[in-house]
Amino acid sequence: MKDRAEALRALERVVRDSGLVPRGSSGVVLISGGPDSTCLAAGLAEHSGRPRVHALHLNYGLRDSAAEDEQVCRRLCALLRIDLRVERPRLPEGNVQAVAREARYAAAERLRERLGCEWVATGHTRTDLAETVLYRLASSPGRRALLGLPPSRVPFVRPLLGLERSESRRLAVAAGLPFADDPTNLDPRFARNRIRADVLPALREVNPAAERNLAETRAELAEEARVLDRVVAETLEAAGAGPGAIAIRADALRGAEPGLRRLALRTLAERVAGGDVSLGRGRAAEIWRLAQLPEGGEVDLGGGLRATCEGGLIRFSPAEDVLPEQVALTVPGRCRFGRWEIRAEVHRPPVEANGPERAILDPGALGGDIVVRAWQQGDRIRPLGMNGTKTLQDLFTDRKVPRSLRHTLPVVTSRDRVAWVAGVAVSEEFRLKQAGDEVVILSARVHERD
Repeated sequence: MKDRAEALRALERVVRDSGLVPRGSSGVVLISGGPDSTCLAAGLAEHSGRPRVHALHLNYGLRDSAAEDEQVCRRLCALLRIDLRVERPRLPEGNVQAVAREARYAAAERLRERLGCEWVATGHTRTDLAETVLYRLASSPGRRALLGLPPSRVPFVRPLLGLERSESRRLAVAAGLPFADDPTNLDPRFARNRIRADVLPALREVNPAAERNLAETRAELAEEARVLDRVVAETLEAAGAGPGAIAIRADALRGAEPGLRRLALRTLAERVAGGDVSLGRGRAAEIWRLAQLPEGGEVDLGGGLRATCEGGLIRFSPAEDVLPEQVALTVPGRCRFGRWEIRAEVHRPPVEANGPERAILDPGALGGDIVVRAWQQGDRIRPLGMNGTKTLQDLFTDRKVPRSLRHTLPVVTSRDRVAWVAGVAVSEEFRLKQAGDEVVILSARVHERD
């Protein structure tokens, strides 16, 4: 009995020392029936209090021992006096491990929201972390690949990352907790199992602290990543490509070191993709090479993303651009056109002079039928100060607007006449001819990704 109490106190300390679970908070713990999740459930019950811990087990029915695993979970929760929910989902076709993981996390998040809990805890240990680092090191190039299994990614937490798998098994036995081993963990067909059976034991022979060193390396990389992210953001801001920008002049990065330049390009690509983009040294070098050529070129980054280099500009975009649909703009008011937000404001004079970045227009000339749309072949405008009209195509060429950007720029029209092309030109027909009581000011900015 003394050993059991000491083991439970040790598990409570592991959870407490992780700093991931506030004492007295409530949450969902995912349990499989194995020793790691068994220890986690016990440590959470001791730390947060039994009524605040809700266990969830998913029985996929994929192996012969599935029913036994469920019974182990039921005995465990009865012993710990915590609530247990069991789900038996049907998995769609695909990578069984990946699909099962997604189903498990989705079920846990649904239960957490339904119960009004604060976190979802998983039983990953330091050994799992070491295996993940080694697997990623072998299968994916780059520093970011090694940052799997973070301690926390709201609402998910991993309080056992300070504990090695051998220690969790010892504590489970000492605490008298029921558990069952997963026979598929011994199947050599899975790469992670080969790392578990062959690679980690060999590394422990080199140094018994191998798992601890791998975990510490991952922690240092995570801290350094935050520093690098800040440096990259500052570099882009200084280069005129702050938040929302998806393009940059090559000259602005000419003095940067190759590593910083690559990270800056990756950040721009990820603004378009809305998620992580793998931009290695080879592709970054190819983008930079094309950016130095007068004719430029394109680089396919995979995942429906491309980098386009032309006229000294590097721009990232979907592989197949879809033109935004035209939208109506009220005065005063605002609207979204693709990645742009266009605002129409009414002001009293005096106001600053017209310019490409904003248009000061005559309310009478503008009228109320205002539409924002993409450039169309045949569109014409009479730019400020000109006597005649010019096609937008010729205007884009004269003002060196990259071809890849032309169809994405907001074109503001009134009664099918072009009043303003954002960032390019204001029409002479709609300019403020004499000071009146009010003027209309149009402005546009790239909107952050939702």
